[in-house]
Amino acid sequence: MHTGYEVLLGCLVAAVIIGFVVIYCHIRRRTRKIKSSKRDIEVGTASVEYEEVTCKQMSVKEIYAATENLHLSNIIGQGIAGKVYKGMLANGWPVAVKHIIKNEHAETFVREVTSLSHVKHPNLVSLRGYCDGQEECFLVYELCVNGNLSEWLFGKDKSLSWTQRLQIALGSACGLWFLHIFPEGCIVHRDIKPTNILLGVDMEPKLADFGLSRVIDIGVSHVSSEVRGTFGYVDPEYRHNHRVNAAGDVYSFGMVLLQLLSGERAINIMNTAKPMSLDKMASLLIREGNVLEFADPRLKGEYSVDAFDLCLKLALSCTGHKQQRPSMEQVVSRLEKALEISMRDDDKRNNISMVESFA
Repeated sequence: MHTGYEVLLGCLVAAVIIGFVVIYCHIRRRTRKIKSSKRDIEVGTASVEYEEVTCKQMSVKEIYAATENLHLSNIIGQGIAGKVYKGMLANGWPVAVKHIIKNEHAETFVREVTSLSHVKHPNLVSLRGYCDGQEECFLVYELCVNGNLSEWLFGKDKSLSWTQRLQIALGSACGLWFLHIFPEGCIVHRDIKPTNILLGVDMEPKLADFGLSRVIDIGVSHVSSEVRGTFGYVDPEYRHNHRVNAAGDVYSFGMVLLQLLSGERAINIMNTAKPMSLDKMASLLIREGNVLEFADPRLKGEYSVDAFDLCLKLALSCTGHKQQRPSMEQVVSRLEKALEISMRDDDKRNNISMVESFA
């Protein structure tokens, strides 16, 4: 006859075995999903299903009807080129409408339409339509209901978990990789920053604002241009030599990744006498052996230390010398690895908690 102790021990062993089986199946399923996503990106297709939308020319009447005559209550943003309004098209699509004064920012309008009208990817904001008027023009995008990454990193009433941050970093990197290997020529965004990473219904990231983008023809290493972009995110080498290339986007992405890790601004303006960029701050903490001090306090220590270390080193390699920077393909691969490590560590913690609950 089995004693009560033996029965309890048997139940505990069975529970542990079942837990390991569930965890193993979960990891296998998530790993297959990640690998499938990578294969899809390599052949230039979407890794998730998304609506195929043709960008169409629209009338001023349609634009004003969608935004209630550009009503002030519908303003959801303000960019350099003009105000952004939320609206609803006649077919029921929720949209974001950018209003551009033509004589001041006509170049922005042309670049956005040229870049986004035929470039489709789940991690790029979709251009639904455009309106080219005599004095004003409009760009009509899909509406990303969760705003932009900056609001979530620096907003007082919002926060992102470690897994969400990794997924946002990975999705953004996938979008950039797609742009850099576009068959018709490398598309350099030139203004990667948190405000230009929009978040959809499920917090999926979508790169936006292609007003500064440039296309580099196949076989050409760079194009020369005046320095454009946002202070704190512009590649120092680009500022020096005025050469636009994919490495500049890699640098900007590295700064965004540092912000996802730390929750800090790109430039530490608290010390006005000697402001320090985020990459220099991270390098200093690494030299002092205080890597984990770089972590955003709002994470409350709930992250994988190994994955955090991997991401921090990746970010600093992105902001390092141009010749040593990884490609966006390599960035995607390392972020996938960080996500796998995090999932494995999460499953270990969950398994330990489950065992402790039976003890």
